[in-house]
Amino acid sequence: MKKTRYAIPDYVLASDIKRVREILGMTQMEFSEFVGTSKRTIERWETTEDKITGPIVFLLYMIENNPEYVNSLIIPEKKYPIRMLYMCKQIICTVIDIDMMEQKISIKNYTNNLLYRAFGVNENPTYKDFEEFLKSRCFPETRDKLKLVLNDLDIPFYDPFLIIEKTEGRMAEDDFWIKIER
Repeated sequence: MKKTRYAIPDYVLASDIKRVREILGMTQMEFSEFVGTSKRTIERWETTEDKITGPIVFLLYMIENNPEYVNSLIIPEKKYPIRMLYMCKQIICTVIDIDMMEQKISIKNYTNNLLYRAFGVNENPTYKDFEEFLKSRCFPETRDKLKLVLNDLDIPFYDPFLIIEKTEGRMAEDDFWIKIER
């Protein structure tokens, strides 16, 4: 059986780790959080005389060749009082900032898969689009025995936002959910 070869290095050196971290403008702590390891590991990698192997080799290669991609992953400062993270399992698909008083929203998508985006192809949803999105993530207002369901959730009336606060917008046989930050 033929082994597939890839055009990436077999190892990296301490100087490679430090150079890429500095290209990104990150501290050792920030870089450790970004690559999913401890600050101590980054310190060790940056001072060792050994060849460093493992997943960090591929990750460094990708970062060094696509530093702008790292910037595309940065979650911006919250623009409005409420933030919703539209998730698929543990992956952030869309960040939605909402000002309910002014009826304004701002979004940033973190996936190219239109089926995973909160608003699909719509890059500039209106507040009305947002309200429809909320309704799509909870049971319908026409549900049988609605008052009993609302009572179980300790919600006084049908309000999709309140329902999502209680249920995280989870639906049966669906990996999508919503995390709300205030």
